[in-house]
Amino acid sequence: MSVNYGSKRTVVGAGYGFRDWLVQRITAGLMALFTVVLLVQVLLSTGPIGYEQWAGIFATQWMKFLTFGVILALLWHVWVGVRDIWMDYIKPVGVRLVLHVFTIVWLAGCAGWAVQALWRL
Repeated sequence: MSVNYGSKRTVVGAGYGFRDWLVQRITAGLMALFTVVLLVQVLLSTGPIGYEQWAGIFATQWMKFLTFGVILALLWHVWVGVRDIWMDYIKPVGVRLVLHVFTIVWLAGCAGWAVQALWRL
């Protein structure tokens, strides 16, 4: 039994590869499906599209939950993409950590704003 206590963990690399690729494809698919559902609802609405029609589209509970799911998918999609950019192009670990934390805080703020706007309709 060999134990290697002196090895360092690599902070960047191909360890996320397939999982991140799959997450990007699944979340993109969910966002595309949501876009189709939204377009169908807009095309089926009558009269000019104003605030009342938009509020009506998002007033039903199922649409709010679908939109919430898409918001979460969008945030996860953005996180994977931005995290990969930071890992690929920012070499100093401290700077990369600060950017990761900033990105997480920014995405959490976006999530809070989106949920607040969604349930305020």
